[in-house]
Amino acid sequence: MIDIINLHKRFGKLQVLQGINLEFRDQGKITAVLGPNGSGKTTLIKCILGMVLPEEGEIWVGGKSIRGESAYRSRIGYLPQIAQFPNNLTVQEVIRLIKTIRGEGANEQPLIDLFGLSPYLDKRLSALSGGTKQKVNLTLALMYDSPILILDEPTAGLDPIALIRLKDFIRQEKQKGKHILITTHIISLVEELADEIVFLLEGKIYFRGAPGQLKAQYGEEDLEHAIAAILTSQPKNGHNGHPPAETARLKSQTLQPAFSIK
Repeated sequence: MIDIINLHKRFGKLQVLQGINLEFRDQGKITAVLGPNGSGKTTLIKCILGMVLPEEGEIWVGGKSIRGESAYRSRIGYLPQIAQFPNNLTVQEVIRLIKTIRGEGANEQPLIDLFGLSPYLDKRLSALSGGTKQKVNLTLALMYDSPILILDEPTAGLDPIALIRLKDFIRQEKQKGKHILITTHIISLVEELADEIVFLLEGKIYFRGAPGQLKAQYGEEDLEHAIAAILTSQPKNGHNGHPPAETARLKSQTLQPAFSIK
């Protein structure tokens, strides 16, 4: 589905991404992209979406380079961490706006029902709480049947009921064969949903593997302490803080682009 090949990005003198190689090809998989603030997570996502142009490297989606292309974005459902819409618009008007921009094929009603948004459809965004705005943003991101979902901090501001419903919805989308990328600081969400973790540190891939592998590598019983061990470079198994051999292999290999998107 997505191939990222030797990606480099800097802002001024700050090198944000340093030779990232990743492939996301498995159908029905949830990948958590983790890392501390400034590790390159948001820049990586924006490169995939064509919102940031790298100095070096290639990104392929569905077997085609995204360089100079925009049509591929219709295959991606994207939830930004902070979505900005005119506050004078109502919820219904924002939904219509996105449908006009992206075209037909949206199915917003099940999500409106899921998140209980019907009473708010005629209310302006300026009158909504942060949690309700997040439900609107989720509806906008998920109302298209996109084979790839990229969700940046999807649980921000959600009440417990909405959180449960969102997790169930994400699991259902996984069962449909979608590849879902999630960035979050909520480690419990990662433990519940993620099939694999990509951990970025200083613009490099420090770890890629299943959550259980990360815990085993650092000799920790829970994911939160394993991640803390990465950041403090004090794993119990004697790992010296440098990327493990598997990560080095991923960074050095030349990836071949995928040739289909389903």
